[in-house]
Amino acid sequence: MSKVIVHNSVTLDGVMQAPARADEDLRDGFEHGGWAQPYFDEATVSVVSAGIAQDGDLLLGRRTYEDFASVWPHMPVENRFTAVMNNFRKHVASTTLDEPLSWNNSMLLQGDVVEAVARLKEELGNDLVILGSGELVQSLMRRNLIDRYELLIHPLVLGSGRRLFSAGGPSVALRLVDTKTTITGVVIATYEPAETAA
Repeated sequence: MSKVIVHNSVTLDGVMQAPARADEDLRDGFEHGGWAQPYFDEATVSVVSAGIAQDGDLLLGRRTYEDFASVWPHMPVENRFTAVMNNFRKHVASTTLDEPLSWNNSMLLQGDVVEAVARLKEELGNDLVILGSGELVQSLMRRNLIDRYELLIHPLVLGSGRRLFSAGGPSVALRLVDTKTTITGVVIATYEPAETAA
């Protein structure tokens, strides 16, 4: 059975919005886009590379998919993630997009997204890695479909922005199974649901 793995950057106050670029996500007047960039070092690159292993598939919500699809096909081939991101098989949760999707190797999930992900877990040999996609994460948490959380916790408090674990979201007990710290102070914490952790 495949695992669903959330791999996200967050601040100490849980903000996940727009870590990569200033213009990445301006919803609600968010002005701190690109906050993760100053903390990116070789240790982070190593963990990110492992977290989005080349034999996995991506599982993306619509907003994250559209942002990635507007950026990655145009990234220089010298970027170590360009080929990986463009060649991944991408499963997209959306009720507003239509096939064919513009980014290669992308397909829409059919029907109820939670049921579709449960089917993929049974059918695929590859793990499903979620990047960004906060609303999708919340939906899957409610049905206990997430097997691992790999969080890059940055030493930064923003005070505003969309959070990975939002108020009113589902309650989940987690167990810490691994931790690393980078020289820039990013804590890379891996959690699994407490009831299923080995």
